[in-house]
Amino acid sequence: MPDPTPLTNQLLIAMPSLRDPNFARGVTFLCQHGEDGAMGLMINRLSEYRLGDVLAQMDMRSEIPEVVDAPVLIGGPVQPERGFVLHTPNGDWESSFRISDHVSVTTSRDILAAIAAGQGPRHAVVALGYSGWSPGQLEQELFENHWLTAPASVQVLFETPLDQRWEAAAHLVGVNLFQMASYAGHA
Repeated sequence: MPDPTPLTNQLLIAMPSLRDPNFARGVTFLCQHGEDGAMGLMINRLSEYRLGDVLAQMDMRSEIPEVVDAPVLIGGPVQPERGFVLHTPNGDWESSFRISDHVSVTTSRDILAAIAAGQGPRHAVVALGYSGWSPGQLEQELFENHWLTAPASVQVLFETPLDQRWEAAAHLVGVNLFQMASYAGHA
C-alpha cells in the first residue's frame, strides 16, 4: 500500500464507479489527514433539517429568515448527532481548528449563537456528522480509484449550489465526470 499523503484542505470527489450510498456523487472536504487516518465533511448532501431546526434543538432562535432557512448538510455517516460549522476563518470561537488561511471548522455553540444573531463568519456551512477513515483506509480507496482529489476552493465550498458541487469540484482539476467510465481499472 502507498505511504500516507497529507490531503488536508483537499476535496475528495467520488468517482462515478463509487456505489456506497453514503458517498456516491459526493464531495468531501478533508479537515484532517495523516498517519492516524482522515476526517472530512461532505459538502453536497442536504439533510432534512434547516438551521432554524438545529438552533431550536439547542434552545436558540434567530429572527433572520436567511439563517432560519439555511440548509444543514449531512457531513457524513459518523456521529450524525454531532454538529460542525465549516467556515471562513474570522471570529474567535471556543473550539475551532484552522485548516488553511481560508477555511476553519468549529464545533462550539458560540459560533451558532453568532450566526443566529447575524454576526457569524461571512461564509459558513453547518453539517451534522462527519466522514472518517482509519489509518491507510483512504489511501487504499484512492488506490482503488474510488476518489478524485482536488485542491479546496472557497467558491465550491460556500458559493456553488449544492447540486452542482460534484461537477464543479471535478472541474477544478479539468475532469468531466460524465465522460468517465463507471468502472475502475488499473493499467
